[in-house]
Amino acid sequence: MTQASTAQSPSGGDPAGGAGPGPAGGDPAATGVPAIVRRRLAPLESRLDRWSWPATLAVVALAALLRLWNLGYPKGKIFDETYYATDAHNLLVHGFEWDEKNNTAAFVVHPPLGKWMIAAGEWLFGYNEFGWRVSAAVCGTLSVLMLIRIGRRLFGSTLLGCTAGLLLAVDGFHLVLSRTALLDIFLLFFVLAAFGALVLDRDARRRRWLRAVEGGMDPTRSDGAGRPPLNWAAVPWWRLAAAVLLGCAMSVKWSALYFVPVFVLLVIIWEAGLRRSLRVRRPWRDTFLDEGPWLVLAGLLVLVTYVATWSGWLLTDGGYYRHFRADNGQRELPVIGALGNLWDYHLAAYNFHTGLDATHKYQSWPWQWLVLGRPVAFYWTGEGSCGAASCASEILLLGTPLLWWSFIPALAAMTWLGIARRDWRPLGIGLMVAAALLPWFWYAYQGRTMFAFYAAPALPFLILAVVYVLGAIATGPPRRSMSTGLLATVPDPNRRLIGAVIAGGYVVLVVLCFAFFYPIFVGQTIPYEEWSARMWFGSRWI
Repeated sequence: MTQASTAQSPSGGDPAGGAGPGPAGGDPAATGVPAIVRRRLAPLESRLDRWSWPATLAVVALAALLRLWNLGYPKGKIFDETYYATDAHNLLVHGFEWDEKNNTAAFVVHPPLGKWMIAAGEWLFGYNEFGWRVSAAVCGTLSVLMLIRIGRRLFGSTLLGCTAGLLLAVDGFHLVLSRTALLDIFLLFFVLAAFGALVLDRDARRRRWLRAVEGGMDPTRSDGAGRPPLNWAAVPWWRLAAAVLLGCAMSVKWSALYFVPVFVLLVIIWEAGLRRSLRVRRPWRDTFLDEGPWLVLAGLLVLVTYVATWSGWLLTDGGYYRHFRADNGQRELPVIGALGNLWDYHLAAYNFHTGLDATHKYQSWPWQWLVLGRPVAFYWTGEGSCGAASCASEILLLGTPLLWWSFIPALAAMTWLGIARRDWRPLGIGLMVAAALLPWFWYAYQGRTMFAFYAAPALPFLILAVVYVLGAIATGPPRRSMSTGLLATVPDPNRRLIGAVIAGGYVVLVVLCFAFFYPIFVGQTIPYEEWSARMWFGSRWI
């Protein structure tokens, strides 16, 4: 297991982790760009490039096989498929959710995009088990693909990127969500995609500034000549794409809203760090002046995307609260009236969420999630043939234990390494984990009912934390280069061998742990004794 060289200035202003000459190539002295600046601005170059896509596709193929194999089992709607698969079907029929029992519009408290995605599978393959689960399986598989490429970019190593994807592929929590018609896998998918777009935006903005400096621009000038030219390249396309993807995430579940301030904060920190690296006189002020309008536009895109996903409700007349104001004697203007009714609908849904405190057998608290204190049973039956007197078949939303029990120590180690190395990557990963988990502690204080699958958006970033630490173990601490004065990873054959054995051994143990628990991730019928042997926490897992 290898990790590309990382470099940073002695002051640690903005470690870019770049190795090599950068995108422009050539001699830094010839272009007038100091090597230290080029290293800060150039993205990481990944090793094993010729194997990059073959290795990626091999891991993705494994993930797809695990998620699509026998996807139509078990028969019938399990757990909350009762709601979401049914709502998806009614979206196809009516354009909005429908209460089949009372033959009227249904009051639902989650936005429609995740159900539209389930409906896409039902439209393609029919209103059956495979039809309502296949969209989740596809998004689960694609999230493995995205994590590989994001990890490869962050760590400068195809091997580390594929390790991140493999750990996600063999995680039971992710596997169960990828084989069930619930909303949380779609939330994870869009949040991860938005983060990937933001990382690409960081790279694109730095390349733009590097090209300008190579062209003779003096970034220390305070006038317009000290900034890259305004043209189509100045538009932060990837940042705007991240905004659209965040809008999609919010259109699956409102909890994606907590990622919006994190994205704004990361943009500001990364852009100010870029300007500090180039000795811009007022990096923070210039960041707000230059990037503020783009952030406002991004915010508008989030809102427009969110409202657009309600088109089925807006363009029909029978949805719940669709004519709420007119039905209550108020004036309902064209367009504005529909949006006003949508706002009233959201107030009603918000009041439902804030008042949700009914007890549930499988509810849990946020401090239990990472230690697997209370998983959720999606399916259980004692029927079937297994060659024993008593059999069991269960689908348990349980993370692969060895992997999940690594998350807390990995977060601690990543935080320490990030501070010690003044590295930008732990900040981004850590803030994403915080946005996914910390708000639920406040709701727990209020006594709100919640479940372990609320932690889904944090999962890929927790795995990135683990892989970051594995990369540090495999490569050792950075050392000061006598020639450049930079901190860089200096290969040590003995250290790399020991680190590779430790990191590789850990991954093998996670895979073996996944294989042991696999029957209760997919509902295989096994002897009751074998099922009981997998209930490590006794009644907490039953």
